Amino acid sequence: MNQVNKMCAVAGLVLAALGCSTVVLGQGAKSPDAVPAASSAPQTPPTPVAPAPLFASVNGKPVTQAEFDAAFNAFLRQKFYHGQVPQDQLLSARQEVEDQVISRVLLLDEIDKRGIKPDTEDVEKQIAGYDKRYAPNPNWQKSRETMLPGLRSQLERQSRLTRLEQAVRDVPVPSPDQVQAFYKAKPELFTEPEKLRLRTILLAVAPSSAQQVWEAAISEAATIVKRLRSGTDFAEQARLSSNDSSAEQGGDMGYVHVGMLPEALQAKIDQFKLGEVGEPVQTLQGIGIFRVEDRIAPVLQPFERVAERARDLLHRENKEKAWKDFLVKLRSEAKIVIQAPGKAAATAK
Repeated sequence: MNQVNKMCAVAGLVLAALGCSTVVLGQGAKSPDAVPAASSAPQTPPTPVAPAPLFASVNGKPVTQAEFDAAFNAFLRQKFYHGQVPQDQLLSARQEVEDQVISRVLLLDEIDKRGIKPDTEDVEKQIAGYDKRYAPNPNWQKSRETMLPGLRSQLERQSRLTRLEQAVRDVPVPSPDQVQAFYKAKPELFTEPEKLRLRTILLAVAPSSAQQVWEAAISEAATIVKRLRSGTDFAEQARLSSNDSSAEQGGDMGYVHVGMLPEALQAKIDQFKLGEVGEPVQTLQGIGIFRVEDRIAPVLQPFERVAERARDLLHRENKEKAWKDFLVKLRSEAKIVIQAPGKAAATAK
């Protein structure tokens, strides 16, 4: 479950107690300081209040558009800088939040059906943590008793949801045969990638340098490559010309594996023959000259060496699958009606 969805209601209650401007979804409580205005005028019948626009109905339980919007805005603040979602990701973001909101309603139903109780000791520890954190704030002291029932209710609900998830994810540890089959099915997880031992000479050029500076470095690099191919010692030339940190080691970069070098540079070096001085390559740091000193092919680790890691990976994968399957099952058995703005309600099973 998304951490924002788990904690937004709790955070709203705490902020309200501290006097911050916020709305706590679904709480519907008035400020303890709010007092109805006295009036001697004849009372008129209240104007009927239009029902809040619905976003969805889940097994007959309404989810208002305001609740969805609050969850969506919280999601954006967490995932995107300044809460601004790129236009091409807007639809997928809305779908993700829609799934989270609906899943939460279904999970709240499920904890009631199962009669799951909260971890009261942990809840009290969390409340004590809020007391310690906000003790110096006078608004916390003033509002604590008023808002404490709502805060405890939110924490208990979250504790029950956590216990449900733990129960669903509590799958057996894989058997040795299952682990062995997993190892054979996914050898890429247990294979050491190819390693290259490289030497380099770097002619440093600042990225913002003028074109003439880059051209001069390219020309100098071409001259150095000719010297090296004519027999000049690479290590000695690196000590004289290279701006890389490996210069003192004669340009020796040691062994590098896939992922350590930028993809474009890796693609070029993969074409170099062993012991060959390659053509100069433009990098972010400048112009590089490389020679492949050694090449170690990818190696599949023996099962005995990685058996424990394979078991842990498979166990984690099984836990995740159990949770996803559980959510799919809840949705498949639910009656979910999404209110599409400007369109008829869409019903999903």
